[in-house]
Amino acid sequence: MIDYEVFEREIEKGKIKNSYIFCGLDEELIKDGINVVIKKTLGVDTDDFNLIKIDGMKTNFDEIMNACETFPLMSDKKVVFVYRANFLRDKTDEASKKIYKSLKEYLSNMPPYTVLIMYYLFNDKREKANKNKKLISLDKSITVVHCDKLRRDAYIKKINDIFKERKKNIGKAELIYFSEKVQNNFDIIKREVDKLISYTIGRDINKEDINLLISNSGEEDVFDLVELIAQRKIESAMDVMREILYKSDQHMLIINNLERQFIRLYEIKTGLASGEKVQDFISKFKLPKFICEKLVSQSHRFSEKQLIELIKLCVKTEKNLKSSSIDKTMEMELLLINTLTVKK
Repeated sequence: MIDYEVFEREIEKGKIKNSYIFCGLDEELIKDGINVVIKKTLGVDTDDFNLIKIDGMKTNFDEIMNACETFPLMSDKKVVFVYRANFLRDKTDEASKKIYKSLKEYLSNMPPYTVLIMYYLFNDKREKANKNKKLISLDKSITVVHCDKLRRDAYIKKINDIFKERKKNIGKAELIYFSEKVQNNFDIIKREVDKLISYTIGRDINKEDINLLISNSGEEDVFDLVELIAQRKIESAMDVMREILYKSDQHMLIINNLERQFIRLYEIKTGLASGEKVQDFISKFKLPKFICEKLVSQSHRFSEKQLIELIKLCVKTEKNLKSSSIDKTMEMELLLINTLTVKK
């Protein structure tokens, strides 16, 4: 069993196996890997003659086997692509178990001219490739590629490749900023890249464009997180943080939003002290009235001194998160615990 980065390195060396199973949560990342194998096997101008697609939800073993056995047309190779191959899940019905059992026996006798590719999506983050008995058993005769979250450098590089594919340059600082702000899901990432490109036709992308176009879907979650910090309910705050991570798995995105929230509250706190009103914050932050009213209400829960210390904690945590040698979730939990030491 290999991860996506090992798979990419093998492809770069020209090592194409005769069968693959892709699995994970990010379907777009999985499809990218599959498309690379198809193009490397059949060429850039892929014709449908030697690419057979099968719906794994509706198929049976005979259909897969017959597709694999058919000779390629005017080519040395053909690709059989079984998508939504849910019969590979650990727990399935009897029909799926039958497909799996027959396929397992067949894999060692596959014709050399066929490249078989299958994939299925995990139900949630709790599903693990190395806990799936079917995948472990098949790993001896087929290459299983677990498409998990990429390491930071590989993640940023892949996002940069998306910009390059669309023939749009982006500066290094802007690329890193974008990668930390966007959700770690390549379907979402590609749509956000397309939005940025359409908005910045004829000029370079800057941070203001990124802030304007990429929505902070986790802002409500971060508001709740800050509210629990104010109430010193750290165990509940940890539950909320784990839920946010479950949805996005973006530690840096959370800490950036959390830091941003405390900075806003500090600016509101000092602004109120100097006579500013809600209307002033609406203009300043370009936020709806009801959100500014909520922020004003939340600012009353903290002192100026407390907010300064909380911002410092976030900055320290952000710096620590950029190190690849730490447990990022534990670092976030430590941040929440440390908020208890910040006095009003």
